[in-house]
Amino acid sequence: MKAIHFGAGNIGRGFVGLLLHEAGYEVVFADVNAALIDALQSAPSYRVFEVGGESSVHVVDSFRAINSDTQSDQLATEIATADIVTTAVGPNILKFIAPAIAAGLVRRRATLPPLPVIACENAINATDRLAEHVLSHVLSADRDAVTARVVFANTAVDRIVPGQSPDAGIDVTVETFAEWVIERGGFAGAVPDIAGATFVDNLEPFIERKLFTVNTGHATIAYFGHLAGAATISEALELSVVRDAARRVLEETSALLVAKHGLDSHAQRAYREKILTRFENPALQDTVVRVGREPMRKLSRFERFIGPAAELAEGGTNPVALLEAIRAAFRFDVPGDSQSVELQRMLAGEAAPRITEVVCGLDGGHPLFEAVTREIAAAQRVRH
Repeated sequence: MKAIHFGAGNIGRGFVGLLLHEAGYEVVFADVNAALIDALQSAPSYRVFEVGGESSVHVVDSFRAINSDTQSDQLATEIATADIVTTAVGPNILKFIAPAIAAGLVRRRATLPPLPVIACENAINATDRLAEHVLSHVLSADRDAVTARVVFANTAVDRIVPGQSPDAGIDVTVETFAEWVIERGGFAGAVPDIAGATFVDNLEPFIERKLFTVNTGHATIAYFGHLAGAATISEALELSVVRDAARRVLEETSALLVAKHGLDSHAQRAYREKILTRFENPALQDTVVRVGREPMRKLSRFERFIGPAAELAEGGTNPVALLEAIRAAFRFDVPGDSQSVELQRMLAGEAAPRITEVVCGLDGGHPLFEAVTREIAAAQRVRH
C-alpha cells in the first residue's frame, strides 16, 4: 500500500506519517522545502519520540520524499497509483497542492478503487475546501470521470506537535496522545485500513469538540500567557490568571457543544480537564509564540474564538470569557509573525467596527458584532 502525504513538516512526520507507516503504508512525503526533502531522501529512517506519562520511541522507515515544486510530474504519477492521499500543510496552503492532486486523479486508471483524499488540518471541513480547489483544476469534460475516482473525506485530528529543537534533524518529538477521526460516508463500506484511525458516520461533533476545546484552549493559553510574559504553554498554565481564563473559556465552549451536539456533560468536563493536563506537559516545551501565531486566521469567522462565541450570542448567551480571550488575541504583538504585524497595523490605523468586519467576518447586524467591536476598541486603547 502507498500513501502520498503532503507536508513533510513536524506534524506530517510525527503524526499522520507515523500512523500511516504503522498501518503498513509506504509513505511518500511531498513538500516544497528543498532542504527537508533532501534530508528525507538521504535518510533511511527517522525517529518519533512520544513524551508524557508513558514515553516511547518509534522508528519510521520505508518512506520516500518528493519535491512537489520541482518534481510535479513524478508526483502526479505517484498520486495516480496511490492508495490514499493525506495533507498536513495548513488550511491556506490547500489551494497550492490542489493542482498536483487533480493531475494525479486525471491520470488514475478507472479500474483502480476510488482514491481517498483526506485533509488533516486544523479547520472545519478542510477536505471539502480541498475538494473545491482540486475540482477547479479539472476540465468540465473530465469532471464526472475524475469525481468517480476519488473519495474526499473530512477528518478531525488531534496531537500536540511542538516546535522542535534546532538539532533534532528529521526526528520529531510529540505528545503521547493522538486522535484521528474520519467520516465514513463516502467510502461505501470500504474504509482505508488505518489502525490508528476511527471512522464515524457523523463527524461534526468530533470536529467541533476538538476545535472548540483543544484549539480554543491552546490559543487562549498562548494569548493570555504572552500578555503575562510566559515563554511556554506549560509555564503559562502555572499562572492562575492564565489557567482561570482557559477554564472559563472552555466552560463556555463546553456548554455550547453539550447543547448543540447532545454530548454528555460529565464526559465533556473530563475531556476538557484531560486537555489541560496535556497542555501542562513540560516535556513538550511548546512556546506561546508558536501556538499563538497567525492570529488573524485564528480570529476569523468560523475559527476557534469567533465561531463558538457567535453561536452562543445567536442563542442569547453573552460569551464573556471568549470575548476576553478575543481581546487578548488582538493584543498578540509579535514582530516576527506577519499576521500579528498586520493586525497591529490595523489596530493603529483603522476603526474598530471595520476591523470586526474584515478580521472577524461579522456584519453589523450580528448579535456578537457590538461586543467584539468593544473588545477591539479596548485593545486599541491599550496601545496608546
